Amino acid sequence: MNQSLLRELVPAVIGVLVRRGADFASAEDAVQEALIRALDTWPDDPPRDPKAWLVAAAWRKFLDATRAETSRRGRELAVQIEPPAGPAPATDDTLRLYFLCAHPAIPPASAVALTLRAVGGLTTRQIAAAYLVPEATMAQRISRAKRRLAGQPLDRPGDLGTVLRVLYLVFNEGYGGDLDLAAEAIRLTRQLAALTDEPEVAGLLALMLLHHARRASRTGLGNRLIPLGEQDRSRWDTGLITQGVAILQAALARDRLGEYQAQAAIAALHADAPTAAETDWTQIVEWYDELLALTDSPVVRLNRAVAVGEADGPRAGLAALAHVSPDLPRYTAATAYLHERAGDLERAAELYAEASRAATSLPERDHLTREAARIRQLLRP
Repeated sequence: MNQSLLRELVPAVIGVLVRRGADFASAEDAVQEALIRALDTWPDDPPRDPKAWLVAAAWRKFLDATRAETSRRGRELAVQIEPPAGPAPATDDTLRLYFLCAHPAIPPASAVALTLRAVGGLTTRQIAAAYLVPEATMAQRISRAKRRLAGQPLDRPGDLGTVLRVLYLVFNEGYGGDLDLAAEAIRLTRQLAALTDEPEVAGLLALMLLHHARRASRTGLGNRLIPLGEQDRSRWDTGLITQGVAILQAALARDRLGEYQAQAAIAALHADAPTAAETDWTQIVEWYDELLALTDSPVVRLNRAVAVGEADGPRAGLAALAHVSPDLPRYTAATAYLHERAGDLERAAELYAEASRAATSLPERDHLTREAARIRQLLRP
């Protein structure tokens, strides 16, 4: 069975049910039940029109659930109208579902989990693994999000800023994890950019393209993590870089700077450098200053400190780290790197080892462990 086809059909089928009057949570539940039935029956009896089959099966599940839960005759009469015969419409409801998942009633973190389930077609187990939480915990998070949508007017979807945040987080999950969602996030952001002239939408699209251009060089054999400074730049996708820079320049010309445009500008400076040694770190620090003024984010402050260490020397970078909370993820790894640059190898080895124990992904942990071993090797007589 084509699992990728099923995943692609999920948002479209949910969209059909919502347009027919189903609330989002009930539609998502019905589609999941239809998918289970498809997994049982399709291998022996594949349908000619998979989408129409799923729509019909999910709609019947929704009708059954509605009839079981309501005693109001008016509601029963409304939902008992059978859908028209023939193939399902080819409308792409994926972007609309992003807006529904980013409904004001749902916190952003829960909106991302619900989006991965309803729009990305991922199982609760896959989402839980991506976020390093127990499956039961993630199931509760998704259920709470769906309960918050129950009874909410779906003509009041999430605002553009929340949708951009969800798209950004979904892209990051696909970019850095095992789930290949980055290309889908780019597709949807392109679609959104075609519908609005908001510079931040263009900024997010540019940021995604510039990061995606480096994807082939980010890992080596055995999923080994390769830091930016060590990547083979000949493997970067120059076509995506050209697109990203052009989109960014057009957005910046609007003179309505936002955080995604600032991040994209930093990514463009990295992409523009022929080698790591030729990176314009001074300008990158200036863009981090702009980004910090926009967001006051601890993560931005941490990244800025590393950039200061490259532009003005490791001691200046360590001084900048004094304004960052040590509890922040990757703080210890950044400190280890700056201590190594400053020549304090013993402290760097200790910090790399400490950072590896706190790493949240296996590739990152392995990379930091190798860094600690490399420094210890240099310390041997």
